[in-house]
Amino acid sequence: MAKIKLISMNRKAFHDFTVEETYEAGIVLVGCEVKSLRLNQCNLRDSYVLIKNGTASLVGMHIKAYEKAGYFSPEPVRERQLLLNKREIAQLRKNVEQRGYTIVPLKLYFSDALVKVELGLCRGKKLYDKRDSIKQKDVKRDIEREMKKNN
Repeated sequence: MAKIKLISMNRKAFHDFTVEETYEAGIVLVGCEVKSLRLNQCNLRDSYVLIKNGTASLVGMHIKAYEKAGYFSPEPVRERQLLLNKREIAQLRKNVEQRGYTIVPLKLYFSDALVKVELGLCRGKKLYDKRDSIKQKDVKRDIEREMKKNN
């Protein structure tokens, strides 16, 4: 069984988008980037996935430069290639082009020793959808508070 350790989560994605489907992908990194990820020094906030020439790449993810790295240190914000099957890439590209979806990274985590990204096929929320989500969370929180109070 794979041991999973969460590195970073994109909470803003759940606020701004409705997640329809999720995919798991590997990511191509340099050694000092992995060491920086082990210290939880990354940000997924404004990142997205771009599909071109049959490959998927993650754009906008910030990985802080590893302090103890030598003279070679890659750019903190650069395109990083994602490792997906051709079938998955073709399906994602079709959904993005035809249906108007966006591919957003939701979580970044270690699965054993490998860095994995959970991608979400998302549709943007309208303002009234966001208000409705906030209202539902408030009601749920109030109910839980009352249940705790009565016990």
